[in-house]
Amino acid sequence: MMRKTGKKNPESALEKALNVLEVILEQPQSIGLPDLTDRLGMSRQSLHRLLQQMHEQGLIVKIPNRDRFAVGARLSKLAFDTIRSANQGIPILATIQKVVAELGESCTLGVVAGRDYVYIERVECTREPRIHIVTGIQLPAHITSGGKAMMAFLPDTVRARTVKTLDLVPFTKNTITDPDELMIELDAIRERGYAIGNQEYAEGIIGVGVPVLAPEGYAVASLGMHAPAHRVTVKDAPKYAKKLQAAAKRLAEIWDVTA
Repeated sequence: MMRKTGKKNPESALEKALNVLEVILEQPQSIGLPDLTDRLGMSRQSLHRLLQQMHEQGLIVKIPNRDRFAVGARLSKLAFDTIRSANQGIPILATIQKVVAELGESCTLGVVAGRDYVYIERVECTREPRIHIVTGIQLPAHITSGGKAMMAFLPDTVRARTVKTLDLVPFTKNTITDPDELMIELDAIRERGYAIGNQEYAEGIIGVGVPVLAPEGYAVASLGMHAPAHRVTVKDAPKYAKKLQAAAKRLAEIWDVTA
């Protein structure tokens, strides 16, 4: 269906770009040029030129060898910076610092963007050794506890489509590489309310992730803890998850997504 702007005047280049972004953001996976053309009512030539400009600016990415488009790293960063602005950055950071003090382990906040999980905030513990994660780094969503925590709380149909788009490349012997196995894991995560990363990204790292939930029950972000496997085991996950869930609830209140 063609998107309507409610304006009689021709759209400016900025308006067209915003409409493109809105359509791409509405999709659970990348979208092809024909679908974009149909939804936006633009000529294929004009749309292709606009997409190229947006791609060059990092707002969108083109899937290699395919005429399909998804959210770009620059747009993700702008969204994350928005979340952290408007006087929310300080209470968000304070909330994460508090749970780090309670757990004694490093914690991160992140979101799923396309097929990746992007870390948007982190607070390191003072214990050594500790897991160092750089803010802004992107990892495949299926290898992180935070990514799995978010995917588990997608609507069923959206989750199924999202899993189909993932490139389930193994990073360790524990990485889930089968779509059916991943779906089973996501069902279990939704049931218990938290995800476990059992050395799936790197040997020797254990992670626990919980969703930051909107009232509708879907995740808008996830909060995670990361620790060396010699200090934390999978059996410890429930006690860490409980404190993470309390902090995630506070984050939802800060973002005002619980109203």
